[in-house]
Amino acid sequence: MKRALRLLIVFFILTGFMGVASARPFENPIAAAIKKADISNSALISVSFKELSTGKKAFELNPTAPMTPASIQKIVTLLPSLDTLGKDYEFKTQLYKNGENNLYIKLGADPYFTTRDLKDLIKNLSNYKIYTTKAIYIDDSILDSNEWGEGWQWDDDLNPSTSKFGSYNMDKNLITVNICPAVIGAPAEITTTVFYPTAFINNIITAEKTDVKLERKNYISPDVINADGTVSYELNIDIPINYPRRYFILRLEDILRKQKVEYYGDFNRLKLPKNTYMIAETKHPLSLAMDDILKKSNNMVAETVFKLAGGKYTNETGSASASTEMLNDYYKKQGINTDNIRIVDGSGVSKNNLISSDFITEVLLKASQEKNFDDFKIHMATPGEGTLTDRMLYFKDKIRAKTGTLSNISSIAGYLTTKSGKSYAFCIMVNDSKSKSADKKSFEEYVLREAFDKL
Repeated sequence: MKRALRLLIVFFILTGFMGVASARPFENPIAAAIKKADISNSALISVSFKELSTGKKAFELNPTAPMTPASIQKIVTLLPSLDTLGKDYEFKTQLYKNGENNLYIKLGADPYFTTRDLKDLIKNLSNYKIYTTKAIYIDDSILDSNEWGEGWQWDDDLNPSTSKFGSYNMDKNLITVNICPAVIGAPAEITTTVFYPTAFINNIITAEKTDVKLERKNYISPDVINADGTVSYELNIDIPINYPRRYFILRLEDILRKQKVEYYGDFNRLKLPKNTYMIAETKHPLSLAMDDILKKSNNMVAETVFKLAGGKYTNETGSASASTEMLNDYYKKQGINTDNIRIVDGSGVSKNNLISSDFITEVLLKASQEKNFDDFKIHMATPGEGTLTDRMLYFKDKIRAKTGTLSNISSIAGYLTTKSGKSYAFCIMVNDSKSKSADKKSFEEYVLREAFDKL
């Protein structure tokens, strides 16, 4: 009885929020979705639907309320980044030399750079008969030294989806930990696939079930990982590198040793001087990043692209402040007011970010009017791929969307073509600590089904 009364109250409250009847094509889709999904009546919900052809609002709920967007923020940060970098932009890592055979590695913060790429760069030294060098310098000035976003959770630093990012990006900034069981009751064996100075306090026991927890206590030692639990089968776990520069130098030393290139001293930082010329480079196209950011929601790639664009925009070292300046100026030119939003990172990982659903649908609406809209839209996930691999199957190919998930937060934004053939920009955000994640995502789908069937 109490449940029914609460739902009735929510129904009347939402009816008040829905605005003028003429702007609402069908009755209370949000109230119906809340009832079906069992969403907590204390949930903070923001919804906006706008028709693409006219820009008119279809329906909305709390559209201007600032909410934590999670990964749908990548739409907001990627568009100005693409505009600044240009569709033909390439991530480049380059090897230079001067007349004295001193070597210079100019980093490009390439999120797709690998140890194999570095090896291929160094191989080119033999073409110039360079087997000894007095010095090897590294120009890492393309991005600043802040390798984590503002407000990222300190206890989330072993999450492979929140690896550090910066000039020294290599091998996705991850290493793989191999956990191999022994006989029942005996300690498991822990190794890493490549050498990186990490000590494990191994409390993992071989048992009939697998339940492993890895924890790095940075306030004690950033190079020590506590490994607890039980393991029944061989397990590989990717963990973020805590110091990407150190990882890069370790791989560089290995390669130089195997290539039998002798060098003296340390690898010092130095901005590339003018009296040098390039002898080798590796390149990866920006187009690779589009699917990773929009379909796979890769945070490291999103952060790198956002900072690189900020650096290019200001003609300075890439930084969060430069990127925010770029973003604000881009949307000002688009006629979209940024006064009531807050962007502190490129990926939406930080809960310090605040955006409204109305802002995001306005961004999507403006994007749909650009000549390269189809090139952007195609990189958003459709049901059966990316973050929609097991979701939204009801809509088949009628939806392109970006999802977002953080603890207590779920969101989705994108484009929907309804049964009537009309197309809409939409955004749904739920900030709710009481409802289950599955319930919040069910709510999103129920709202979209109502829109798909009746708009």
